[in-house]
Amino acid sequence: MNLPAGLALESGATLAPVQIAYHTFGTLNDARDNVVWVCHALTANADVLSWWAGLFGTGDYYDPADWFIVCANVLGSCYGSTGPLTAASETAQPLYQQFPLVTIRDMVAAHEALRRQLGLEKIHTLIGGSLGGQQALEWAIEQPQVFAHLVVLATNAQHSPWGIAFNEAQRLAIFADPTYHQATPTGGQQGLKAARATALLSYRSYEAYGRTQAEPDASKLDAFRASSYQQHQGDKLVARFNAYSYVALSRTMDTHHVGRGRGSAALALAQIRARTLVISISSDVLFPPAEQQFLARHVVGATYAEMDSEYGHDGFLIETAQITHLLEQFYVPSLVH
Repeated sequence: MNLPAGLALESGATLAPVQIAYHTFGTLNDARDNVVWVCHALTANADVLSWWAGLFGTGDYYDPADWFIVCANVLGSCYGSTGPLTAASETAQPLYQQFPLVTIRDMVAAHEALRRQLGLEKIHTLIGGSLGGQQALEWAIEQPQVFAHLVVLATNAQHSPWGIAFNEAQRLAIFADPTYHQATPTGGQQGLKAARATALLSYRSYEAYGRTQAEPDASKLDAFRASSYQQHQGDKLVARFNAYSYVALSRTMDTHHVGRGRGSAALALAQIRARTLVISISSDVLFPPAEQQFLARHVVGATYAEMDSEYGHDGFLIETAQITHLLEQFYVPSLVH
């Protein structure tokens, strides 16, 4: 989808033109009431079947045989939507580190434009985890009449000082890579590798590292499994992402505050009208359960569930069996699925 006139950003800048990449799966039924809209997390993409397998896909809870699934790539990403590596219309050159600040509300404005273009008046379920959950909450507040159900996982009403500090530490690693400032498609790759290694410590847990990265040889003095794991995960992200989008999207996450201009986060959350399921993860140190408990207290009639998992924040992508069970319980009162 293209927005030739662009998008007026919350910061006062205008991003133009704007392209939104999106995928749909399944078929819209005659009643047009089987739409599931997925908001993705930081480095994911619009192909939700590729990164949320076990929850989305053939034989999974959200099976395209039953649901019409929509997922749009966020602004600032490198997977098709307008981002730092997109050629600017005036110069035909990418903006790189000059890409403007995009907020969660700006991302939601792009989603809303796509929804209207697709002619989807009602969304059965809006779902997202982490950055995706932040988008979903914001959208459910802005358009309360559109969404029948809201499912948010491992997310919050306002990005915390702890979360912002983690993001800034990652950006400092990228900025310390001199190639980032050269504004080339491969700029900042070593910094991005270090940033990812830093982020991973907030995505997983002490117990998970102890189980998967412990050394069987007590005499070992170097080349530890945990070290190799951090290197490997950094290399994996560098192979599929770029430093400029990583900086842009981490800055977007930092802007998240549903209460901005609405009196308070509690007052904002009270505007949500969707039947809401809030899911937390016991071992999540980046978005701890207290943040989801806050959401559940202030969204009218919300259902709260906490998953017991050793995977930390990444549990919202991994614990699909637990999530499926919680969804089955959640939908029963409305006789759906």
